[in-house]
Amino acid sequence: MLGPTAHTDTFSRDNLPPQEQWPDLLLEGFHYPDRLNAAYELTDAMVTKGFGDHTALIGNGRRRTYKELTDWTNRLAHVLVDDLKVKPGNRVLIRSANNPAMVACWLAATKVGAVVVNTMPMLRAAELKKYVDKAEITHALCDTRLMDEMIACAKGSETLKTVVGFDGTANHDAELDRLALEKPVSFDTVQTSQDDVALIGFTSGSTGEPKGTMHFHRDLLIIADGYAREVLNVQPEDVFVGSPPLAFTFGLGGLAIFPLRFGAAATLLETATPPNMIEIIEKYKATVCFTAPTAYRAMMRAMDDGADLSSLRAAVSAGETLPGPVYDEWMEKTGKPMLDGIGATELLHIFVTNRFQDHRPACTGKPVTGYEAKVVDPDGNEVAPGEIGRLAVRGPTGCRYLRGERQGEYVQNGWNISGDAFSRDKDGYFHFAARNDDIIVSSGYNIAGPEVEAALLAHEAVAECAVIGIPDVDRGSIVQAHVVLGSGAEASEAMIKLLQDHVKATIAPFKYPRSVVFTAALPKTESGKIQRFKLREE
Repeated sequence: MLGPTAHTDTFSRDNLPPQEQWPDLLLEGFHYPDRLNAAYELTDAMVTKGFGDHTALIGNGRRRTYKELTDWTNRLAHVLVDDLKVKPGNRVLIRSANNPAMVACWLAATKVGAVVVNTMPMLRAAELKKYVDKAEITHALCDTRLMDEMIACAKGSETLKTVVGFDGTANHDAELDRLALEKPVSFDTVQTSQDDVALIGFTSGSTGEPKGTMHFHRDLLIIADGYAREVLNVQPEDVFVGSPPLAFTFGLGGLAIFPLRFGAAATLLETATPPNMIEIIEKYKATVCFTAPTAYRAMMRAMDDGADLSSLRAAVSAGETLPGPVYDEWMEKTGKPMLDGIGATELLHIFVTNRFQDHRPACTGKPVTGYEAKVVDPDGNEVAPGEIGRLAVRGPTGCRYLRGERQGEYVQNGWNISGDAFSRDKDGYFHFAARNDDIIVSSGYNIAGPEVEAALLAHEAVAECAVIGIPDVDRGSIVQAHVVLGSGAEASEAMIKLLQDHVKATIAPFKYPRSVVFTAALPKTESGKIQRFKLREE
């Protein structure tokens, strides 16, 4: 039974799926007051607990304490309410790279009771508009360096009427920042319910059409009080670093919620390349790292050249399956395990993982405390140990799609059915087998093949195309496009670059096909359906 909402704009609660379609929620051990605001707990409450002088955020060449972060977010909260007229329950989109200003905007919007939609800087106007339309977003806070696409998205929108810029650099010289300077450093946080929606995380799925996953205020704390406390054992002395965008729930948890929940520090990098992460680890003696196996491989090459990563006590790998050789080499070089795990935007963060004292190569581990997992067949029956099936999970967090879109596909008989095939051995350890859908996982990014195909087909030179993922040593997989050119177009290196640049300009650049194969025809069924599996076999 949902508690009384503090939202005056009830869109989010109105568009939750019917409760009988929710997964079973196992909340034993996770107790919170009925009135709970996650942003208050990560800022003002931490100052009250005595962490005011501790470093909270490191970025743009400076440190910010918990007291400074609290004051900053309270000033911003006043701007949102007084000047931008944000009402509790309004959806607020934030567009930025990973920097302290993005974290401050997210916290401020959460404090005023808004429902936040964090987005990546690489998204184009057409992609942003899908989020705006689906979530009926009313306000957007955008790094001024990324304003062009945001303004283009807002044009013609029926709901998005307020777009305000903030300065993501150290200067803090933009409209939102200037307004905040005039505001007091105290703010009466909106007393949201623990089950008011605080965050909508979008996931593409296999079609490229984003689905919104709706998460409560309590969910944001559960992932810290569960995984981060039990598995990582986060301490105030910890310094976090990583590459996942804050727009991903994996990044928001690992680089904001986890450190702030326990008085630790988060280092934020707008360009989180392995060399940049190595520099931060060495400079600030980072202790916890979140990134993909491909980045860890690059970091190990740097260790061979003298890089000192000995301060790291926890190396968390997610985003793509962790190859056994990477695990083995990391163990050999550091003497410490690399913690492989699996999570999902639908469940917010990692729910099956290895642990410091219980880990093995080519293994994803066991469920985080509070979660249950099993491997099932297409009818939902648990399969025998060693057999491959679909991973089913339930716990204190679970899938609630905005408007209930495709809810019945992901939630079945009270269990969340992830898009991954797994096996479980006789000792209860889970082992990843494959993806169930056509998502291409490249360097930790999920790329929907149909979305890339649509971008290619928009070019006049392309008659037909099919996109698949092919193995790649460095990235796990890369996007490969099989293209049938139209009349008058000629296959050439220049044509490959033309099509690649076209995709980069149409959708997020990381989705472009790194391999382009020209062909006279695509394999099809008698009904005309493209047989991508034949392209993969080739």
